[in-house]
Amino acid sequence: MKIAIASSGKSEDSEVSSVAGRAPYFLIYENKKLVKAIKNVFAIGGGGAGFAVAKMLADEGVKKIVAGHFGEKMLGSLEERGIKKEELYDLSVEEAVKRAQ
Repeated sequence: MKIAIASSGKSEDSEVSSVAGRAPYFLIYENKKLVKAIKNVFAIGGGGAGFAVAKMLADEGVKKIVAGHFGEKMLGSLEERGIKKEELYDLSVEEAVKRAQ
């Protein structure tokens, strides 16, 4: 299963981002192995980041997203796409991957 971790940076030792839709990066894992790092082009700008991020990650085949917090609009977009979410924070991305269920 593909999992996306909202991250403050593009490496596995970066911290899990406290926000999902405005996270600077998303690190994509498959079977707990890093396969891709994506810069979040929606991190800065107007409204609708959560909706756009949910679509972007769904297009990547992600089935679960881990972040510190999810906004209401993003939660609705994830639910529509059948993507699960898990709130983890104060961890490195590497540690979050180990804990994600």
